[in-house]
Amino acid sequence: MLVQINKGSVSFGTEDVFKDIDFLVNENEKVAIIGKNGCGKSTLLKVILGEVELSSGEIFKANNIQVGYLKQNAFTDEKHTAREEFLEIYQDLIKMEKELNSLAKELEVDHDEKLIDRYASLQSRFEYAGGYTYQSDIDSVFSGFGFDLNDLDRPLNSFSGGEKTKISFAKLLLKKADLLLLDEPTNHLDLKTIEWLETYLANYPKAIVLVSHDRAFLDKAVNIIYEIEYGHMTKYHGNYTKYAIDKKNNTERQAQLYYHQQKDIKRLEDLIQKYRYKATKAKMVQSKIKYLDRMERIEDPKKADTKTFKAHFKSRLKGGKSVLALDHYRFGYDKPLGEVTLEILRGQRICIMGDNGTGKSTLLKTIIDELPSLGGYKMFGHQIEVGYFDQTLAALTSHKTVIDELWDEYPELDNYEIRSVLGAFLFSSDEVFKTLDVLSGGERVRLALAKLMLQEANFLILDEPTNHLDIPAKEALEEALKDYDGTILFVSHDRYFIKNIADSCLVLKDGSSTFYPDGYKDYIDQKVKVEKKEEKKEEKKEVVQEVKKPRLNLKKIEKEIDDLENLLEEKRALRFEEEYYQDAMKMQALDEEIDDIHNMIAKAMEKWEEAMAIEEKKNKKK
Repeated sequence: MLVQINKGSVSFGTEDVFKDIDFLVNENEKVAIIGKNGCGKSTLLKVILGEVELSSGEIFKANNIQVGYLKQNAFTDEKHTAREEFLEIYQDLIKMEKELNSLAKELEVDHDEKLIDRYASLQSRFEYAGGYTYQSDIDSVFSGFGFDLNDLDRPLNSFSGGEKTKISFAKLLLKKADLLLLDEPTNHLDLKTIEWLETYLANYPKAIVLVSHDRAFLDKAVNIIYEIEYGHMTKYHGNYTKYAIDKKNNTERQAQLYYHQQKDIKRLEDLIQKYRYKATKAKMVQSKIKYLDRMERIEDPKKADTKTFKAHFKSRLKGGKSVLALDHYRFGYDKPLGEVTLEILRGQRICIMGDNGTGKSTLLKTIIDELPSLGGYKMFGHQIEVGYFDQTLAALTSHKTVIDELWDEYPELDNYEIRSVLGAFLFSSDEVFKTLDVLSGGERVRLALAKLMLQEANFLILDEPTNHLDIPAKEALEEALKDYDGTILFVSHDRYFIKNIADSCLVLKDGSSTFYPDGYKDYIDQKVKVEKKEEKKEEKKEVVQEVKKPRLNLKKIEKEIDDLENLLEEKRALRFEEEYYQDAMKMQALDEEIDDIHNMIAKAMEKWEEAMAIEEKKNKKK
């Protein structure tokens, strides 16, 4: 057991964040905490860290447990290079390495047994602590986050804010804490990095507790899920897909139990009411009243905290069959990031994918004329009206209220219509008078989607629409877009969202684009084929090298044997020199040298015979 919480509750003022939860993390477990925004997931992480205290209940932690948590601006000196920052983690190993090198030099001139034992013991400790792999670990994690290995020697102050966050994350992973706490670890990572990270975390040798709304990530990275719902916590074994099945089954079972219990309660209450005033039945009535009082009531699953927004996107105009045509259309800033040739037809749902920096958002901004194109041709079809969702616009703040923000954009709507739309997006009663600067990320996205829905465009261009949304909100958006009668072009890193919405994919890479007409599965299948081809090329290359190797080894071994035989003759000749035959000690040392050379020649001959056998087999195949 690393961390255990018994009957834990956290309250801020009169408001309960969560109540009487039981939570347990054992060694090597990969645990996810899920739930709607504001349910207390991040608060629970802070309880484990010791930054927030339980209002009631108990928390236990294993002795000397090392907890890792991603912190912003964690660098003490930004003049350090990335490599120097990582090497700070390994100071003990570096010290041991220096001591090993020093002992090795001593052993060259001194073969004392105590010295040899000390070297062997230190080497064993060094190996166990990862001394022979820490340099490759640094390279692997750094490149996994999308960096070039040459960037290791760049000073930290030369990286962007987002890159510094990724370097902090890489450093956290390299520390290999006993318990790793991660709050939305996939935010702002591209698909390639997310896929690398989920594999890394699945194989992480110690325990992890993470908060995430990325369903595909949860499928790969965790094996236990705790859900916080209406203030209580439920534990599920397995990944997200297994959780979804179990949750559905549990809800159906709870609905049946609730129905039967309510039926039983009604029967007992009717019985009590019927015989309440009959003296002969007083004992029985009291017994039934006590039974009802002691009964543990089953919650109505219909009253669970499943409330989410309800959107209905529709087109004002049908529009032409050809929605958008791009021909050698170049996009970028000072120089082109890429070029696209593509025709989008009415009703298509196309996802633009690619690593960070390939220009996905830039392409969308260029299409809507927010940025100038750098060449090529663009033509919108007949009566095409564009609705644009911008991830940066959704983050804007001001002192305007929610209702004013929507009403100013659609002044023709009356109070009832505006309040109805806001209610559908979960802005009810006094929440419509919140100012934009106090809204959460999820609330800002919901407001931006409400404005987009009222636009009634027939071509939606969406830039990361699921950012900041919790899982129920993502599912609500998916359902709304599935029913939409127009065309969608969108950028997303959410694989569940892509699979549910996209019927085709446009992948940007190395300045060019590839269109996959059959969607995300088509892209994955083609990607696997390419990877298999690359693997076969590598295998072929290794086989060719292996075939060439014996011939090269043969020449090398023959030269080695010649050199050793020449050396043997030189040493034998020394036996006839006065310096040696008159000095017994020198002659003994010379004889030992000659014996060693004989042994070396014998080993070289064995290698030569093996190489010859391989060479002969290869010649027979020809």
